[in-house]
Amino acid sequence: MGNLSGLGIGIVLGFLGFVVVSIQAQLEMGYYSKSCPEAESIVREFVEDHIRNAPSLAAALLRMHFHDCFVRGCDASVLLNSTSSNQAEKDSPPNFTVRGFDFIDQVKSLVEAECPGIISCADIIALVARDAIVAAGGPFWRVPTGRRDGVISRASEALSNIPPPTSNLTALQTFFANQGLDSKDLVLLTGAHTIGVSHCSSFRNRLYNFTGVGDQDPSLDSKYAANLKAKKCRSPSDDTIVEMDPGSHRTFDLSYYRLVLERRGLLQSDSALTTSPATELFVTQVLQGSLDNFYAQFALAMEKMGRIDGKTGSAGEIRKHCARVNS
Repeated sequence: MGNLSGLGIGIVLGFLGFVVVSIQAQLEMGYYSKSCPEAESIVREFVEDHIRNAPSLAAALLRMHFHDCFVRGCDASVLLNSTSSNQAEKDSPPNFTVRGFDFIDQVKSLVEAECPGIISCADIIALVARDAIVAAGGPFWRVPTGRRDGVISRASEALSNIPPPTSNLTALQTFFANQGLDSKDLVLLTGAHTIGVSHCSSFRNRLYNFTGVGDQDPSLDSKYAANLKAKKCRSPSDDTIVEMDPGSHRTFDLSYYRLVLERRGLLQSDSALTTSPATELFVTQVLQGSLDNFYAQFALAMEKMGRIDGKTGSAGEIRKHCARVNS
């Protein structure tokens, strides 16, 4: 009986532990509705005011959200500065061209003035990314909140978890699967490149030295490659900014997928989407569908990404300043 009683108590405690963990692990819509009811409005209004004057920042803020979530989950670890004893994510090669840190700091200052110590930097990144895309004319998606901020940020983890632009499809699928995302999520989320820009350094090998013998990537449309060489990346050392969806990079539309199917995807990872029948078919289906349908699917993929390993409950902390952990 003693053993059975002990077992019974263990089961009950185990069940209660499971319940607590389950509750803590849940993000929720309107998490700050009582603790800071104006928080989401403050974020949205600031974003709307500034994206109107700097629309290119929308893509940058969305990219920051992506890079944050793929390393230790969506916990704002990408915002932490390096210290004398640690090189942080923002100083890792995948994040060298990430921008918008000052923007996040400004939003944090506003919500701190309204509700000190309540709103996490992780939630600010997620809300800002959504509101920026909406302000730029793109899709809306749900952003459940309640994330807490991580206290660890390592450059090496950014390098090993963020897909490089040279990734083939197998590598991309592995990077995404590691985060609980599937091939459809991959195709949909990559569709954000419709408003993106890149640098020549991210794809110069496709133009000048694809296999190490001074050759060009045969999967890249030759006329498009010639145009890039003539007008953008004029030499292997050039690092000009290049639109990923030429002629439509300010509009969140379907034209990126058309370019991918025409072998005009700028990055090797863009072209990779057509290297399997399944992903190429899905690209075709998205392109042939309505813009509203793309927006709806993109929204679901973004919400799914925004839930990656979110720290909730007593995990992590609510940083006072987004660039450093609390002392």
